[in-house]
Amino acid sequence: VQFVESGGGLVQPGGSLRLSCAASGFTFSNYDMTWYRQTPGKERELVARILYDGSRTSYPDFVKGRFTISRDNAKNTVYLQMNNLKSEDTAVYYCNAGWFRPAYEYWGQGTQVTVSS
Repeated sequence: VQFVESGGGLVQPGGSLRLSCAASGFTFSNYDMTWYRQTPGKERELVARILYDGSRTSYPDFVKGRFTISRDNAKNTVYLQMNNLKSEDTAVYYCNAGWFRPAYEYWGQGTQVTVSS
C-alpha cells in the first residue's frame, strides 16, 4: 500500500490550494477515501471523506463550505480543493482509505500546507 500526497505549499490567508493523493497497492475503487491533517503536538484529525464511488462526501464543520473532496477512480487519485484558507489550516495533510477509521496503518509522507501572510 502506498499513498503519495502532493500539492501543498505556502499560501496567503484567503487563498486556495488543490491537494492530490495517488494511491496504490489496493483496489482503490472499492474503498472510501479520507483526508486528514496533523499539526505538531496534536492528534491527526479528519478533514474530508468520500465514498468509494464518489456519491457522498462528508466534512467537519470547521472546513465545511471551504474544502471539497473528489476522486478519480481511473487514476487512483483523491483530491482536496481548499478555498478561503485560514492560518489554522496550517498542517501536514495525509490521505488514507476508509470512512470511520484509517483502513491502513501505513501513512504517506504527507504534504505541508502553510497559510501565512
